[in-house]
Parts: sequence; C-alpha cells; structure tokens
Amino acid sequence: MRKIRFKELSFLFLVLISCTRPPGTSSNTEAAAKVEDFSVYRPKFPAPPTESTENPKPTTEPTVLVTPTNHVNNRVTALLDTMASANKAIKYASGYRILMYTGTERKTAMDMRRAIIERIPEERDYLQYRQPTFRLKVGDYLTRIEAQQVLSRIRDISPNALIITDQININR
Repeated sequence: MRKIRFKELSFLFLVLISCTRPPGTSSNTEAAAKVEDFSVYRPKFPAPPTESTENPKPTTEPTVLVTPTNHVNNRVTALLDTMASANKAIKYASGYRILMYTGTERKTAMDMRRAIIERIPEERDYLQYRQPTFRLKVGDYLTRIEAQQVLSRIRDISPNALIITDQININR
C-alpha cells in the first residue's frame, strides 16, 4: 500500500474547496442581480431641456457652438514645416542589423556576402575590417521584428547569425 503524501492531500483539499459555493449564494441569477445592484449609488443628472415639437423652425445652417477667436493655423503650419525640415536632416538612428559573419578569413566573408546579395538583393550589406577581424552585417531595420523576418529568410546561409543593435542609415 502506498503512503499518501502531504502535497497530494493538500491538492485534493484545494480541489474540494474550490468546488463548493460560499454560504449565502445561490445559482439563481435573479438573486445574484439583486445582491449586485449598484444603481442606488450612481449619480443622477437632470435631463436636458427639450424643444417644443409643435412648431419646429427649419434651419439651413449648422449651429456653431464655439466661435474661434485666435487663429493659429499659420503658426502651426510654420512649426510643422520646421519640424519636417529638421527630420529630413536626420541621417542616422538607433536600430538593428544582422551580424552574419565574424572571423579572420576574407574569402569566407566575401562568399557569404555574395550569397546574401543573391538571396536578398534589396538589402544593403556592410563589410568591416578591423585587423584581424572581418565583420559582415546586413540591413538597416528600425524594429527587431523586421530584422527577425529577414533573418529567418537567410538563416540557412549562416546558422550562427544574430541580431545586434547598431547605428543604422535612414533611407529617404
């Protein structure tokens, strides 16, 4: 005969307790609705006055509730233009690239670069050399999700490729 452990007993106890209803509750939904009626505590507001329906006046113009007193359209347009010109001057941003290769063999880096260009010609590649290491990076992605989509397309070229944060070029 097997001994019942403390954990098994406590689990059985929790299951039995969760199946029972607390005292004072019933399965009837009407009784539950009466218990949870909070309409007594809600604030009450008077209804807005209604117009007489005997002699309605036809209106051709829409009613204007607020008359503008300070026209800021010219100022807003000027500010938007300066912001747009400032944004056009931005050439770099923080983003993501795919690190395809890191190593000392130039031929391997160039072969991998050719394979990437054949697979995804629309993406730009960056080959860096800092003695004695070659680093091949691919793409300019603002979000990690965009980089992950391209990485899944080229995973078979370099199984050790990974996504890194880098300063990317913003193409206008």
